[in-house]
Amino acid sequence: MRHLLTLPVALPLLGAALLVATGRRLPRIAVEIAGFVISGGTAALALVLLLNSSPQMTEWVGAWPPAGRESVGILVVGDGPALGMATLASLLTLAALAYSWRYFDAPPHGHTGAFTALMLVFQGAMCGFALAGDLFNAFVFFELMSVVAYALTGYRIDEAKAVQGALTFGIVNSLGAYALLLGIALLYARTGELAMARIGHGLDASGPGGPDALVLASFVLVLTGLLVKAAAVPFHFWLPDAHAVAPTPVCMLLSGVMVELGAYGVWRVYGTVFAGPGGIPAADLTRALVTLGALTAVTGAVMCWYQRHIKRLLAYSTVAHTGLFLVGLGVLTPEADGGVALYLLGHAGVKAALFACAGALLDRFGSVDEHSLHGRGRPLRATGVMCAVGALGLAGLPPFGTALGKAVTEEAVGGPLTVVYVAASAITAGAVLRVTARVFLGLGPRPRDAEYETSGSDEEPETTGLLSRIPDTMTTVPAVLLAAALAVGVVPGFGTLVARSVGRAGPGGAHVAAHWTAHGVLLGVASAVLAVALAGLAVTRPDWTSAPGWATPLRRLQSGHVGDYVAWLLVGTTVLGALALPGVLGS
Repeated sequence: MRHLLTLPVALPLLGAALLVATGRRLPRIAVEIAGFVISGGTAALALVLLLNSSPQMTEWVGAWPPAGRESVGILVVGDGPALGMATLASLLTLAALAYSWRYFDAPPHGHTGAFTALMLVFQGAMCGFALAGDLFNAFVFFELMSVVAYALTGYRIDEAKAVQGALTFGIVNSLGAYALLLGIALLYARTGELAMARIGHGLDASGPGGPDALVLASFVLVLTGLLVKAAAVPFHFWLPDAHAVAPTPVCMLLSGVMVELGAYGVWRVYGTVFAGPGGIPAADLTRALVTLGALTAVTGAVMCWYQRHIKRLLAYSTVAHTGLFLVGLGVLTPEADGGVALYLLGHAGVKAALFACAGALLDRFGSVDEHSLHGRGRPLRATGVMCAVGALGLAGLPPFGTALGKAVTEEAVGGPLTVVYVAASAITAGAVLRVTARVFLGLGPRPRDAEYETSGSDEEPETTGLLSRIPDTMTTVPAVLLAAALAVGVVPGFGTLVARSVGRAGPGGAHVAAHWTAHGVLLGVASAVLAVALAGLAVTRPDWTSAPGWATPLRRLQSGHVGDYVAWLLVGTTVLGALALPGVLGS
């Protein structure tokens, strides 16, 4: 089986090349069928490999295994988390392609296969990043994933705002990639290795007294690149701007899996490279991730609440939940890692479904503005129901997978951090429920417009014109995604299977279980009840959605000026270094 590990990367890349070469000669339906078959075949292969991933599989590509202390080959790792992320990326790409079936305006003349080919390259790059066992090739796939995401974000190149959003996305993420590459160079200079596990052994051998300034610098630079991709505060500014202009199927992938791959990268790199005695002390990583994670969760939740642009609202919700993932990873326990994995799986299905519903509104009414859509969504009953169900899943209402993952993680982090989980999930879910009540039920008076709000009205639909009815694919796909998010929490033994897989792949090889507890169920119900209460108050008292004076400076930070975002990236790198510095000083 290990010899098949490269195929989830190679198949979509080869398929994309084939579509680019032949797409201009094929009818559109043939291109879309080919893309669907290639993406689906890759997903099936990734799933088969996942089911056979115990024990862990490794493959040195090109038959270049290490010779003594020297290694030059490309290492591919096939354990549960790696293949799980590759499977998730493949299944969501398949869902996005199904959603976009006959979806866009006719592609430009002579470029029939462009969109499908880009989506396949995106799938291959995400699989490559998930499976990479050496840092340099993780960077290569990191960059390939980013470049394709820039192109997909600015796919509607005739619109100035799409180009601006893609440019902001590109500049900020490229700077993160440069930081990652520089950190890899420092690690290579110290150890002469690129494979993650061998770098970790090299750091332990060269620095038994603890980390020094070089190790700290490499750690900060590598984590900066990964946290930019994860959209952690203050590296997050690109995400709402990109989601506001990206096509809906692309948003499903950006929030459903690409951002999560950043968090996965943090877990993988620390556990494999920096967790030993020559790396970064556990207390310092905990301080850094928990601090940045809590800040990210609170900032994302507050900004989510005060949005009227529905796609921006959902993007800030992604920021908030990324913060919760980072807090869970930061406590460095196998139980928390397993809980985050389950939370991530449930969140992927829920968030992709919610973006699919937002896309249906855009193509039916030419708007994603909560205010201008007030009551206009009444005919879209199925979409409204799915929005409400997705909001409850976002809140962590049992038995959704988000609820199980949230419950396990809350129990692992304990103490005041549980309040952050309940508050962030309730506020983001309350914002989505508020949109559902106003748009699909027409409840409450129309709120007044406020300064610093991006409206989302008068948007161009992504179809040939405004749709008179929503195609079946645009309702079936989000329904299946929500059902999958529910299955994560319902299927007997699935939670324990995921938690054990993550635990075995972690630094200690721990065996853990994940199951429902009374405490977790009560917190999940409390989050959902609080979300409903917040939505009800917002609908009956529209001023609740107008930002108070203390929130105005926070909203002004999302200026749209890429120079501001670059400055905050530098601030974030400095803060990350300051949070990790005590361990170096102590050693």
